[in-house]
Order: sequence, then C-alpha cells, then structure tokens
Amino acid sequence: MRKEPANKLSRKGLTVWRLYGWLQTALVLLLAIGAGALTFFFDWPWFIYVIAVAVVVIYGWLFIYLFPKIRWSRWRYEVRESEIELQHGIFIVTRTLIPMVRVQHVDTAQGPILKKYDLSAISISSAATVHSIPALAAEEADELRNRISALAKVAEDDV
Repeated sequence: MRKEPANKLSRKGLTVWRLYGWLQTALVLLLAIGAGALTFFFDWPWFIYVIAVAVVVIYGWLFIYLFPKIRWSRWRYEVRESEIELQHGIFIVTRTLIPMVRVQHVDTAQGPILKKYDLSAISISSAATVHSIPALAAEEADELRNRISALAKVAEDDV
C-alpha cells in the first residue's frame, strides 16, 4: 500500500469544526429543553430530564471534542502531476485517487465562518463526482486550485 498523503489541513480547520460542533450542540440543547418542558407539562417521569442532559453532554463531547480531532488528524491530501490523492474519515478511512485527466474544473469556496478564520474549501469536479478538500488557508487554497487547474490542462493536452 502507498504511503499516506503528505499534506494536512490547516490547524484552524480543527477550530472551525469545533465551532460547528458548538452550534450543533446548541440545537440539541434546545431540543432537550423542549423535551424537559414537555416532561414538566405532561407530568412524565423524572428520568427524562436525566436522559436529556446525558444526550446533550455526550453529543457535545463527541461533536465538539472527539470527532473534530479525529477528522482533522486523518484528513490528508497530496497533489501529484498525474493524480490527486485524498484521505479522510472518522470510523472508516477512505483514500481516493483522482486522475488529472478526469478533472473538469476546480473551485474554491469560503462561507462566513471559513472567512473569519481565513480558510477556504476546494472542490474538484470530475465527470461523475465532486471531491473537496475542506479547510485550507485561503492563500494555499488559491495556489492549489491554480496548480490543479494547470496540471489538469497539461494532462488533458497529453491525451
């Protein structure tokens, strides 16, 4: 088996994923508060409060701390002259090879949270699918987009 790809995502990506975890946990907390209110009004058993608190705490720990850490540590990419290799996954690590001759176009995207942390995501489109590299420094993402575009054009000219 090949060595894993050499390049990692920006460390700020971990912070962004944790921020997303906080936002998701806040939504789960609102649902738990709703369940608590229903328990109070309909005189349901008291252990529903305990379950609601446990769900929020466990969900928060998983999506704020554990999953972003694992996701960031496993996410790798490498751009070679003839292919792009991506590796990602939390429970199942997926390695994908994208031949340069299949690359149709490359985009960068930056939402409000990524912009705050000066990060961008790259989308690599081929005939059938779109692959992305999620949390790169904005300048690095622009350089990588231009490099992939140039390599894809060269690969296309060779065919």
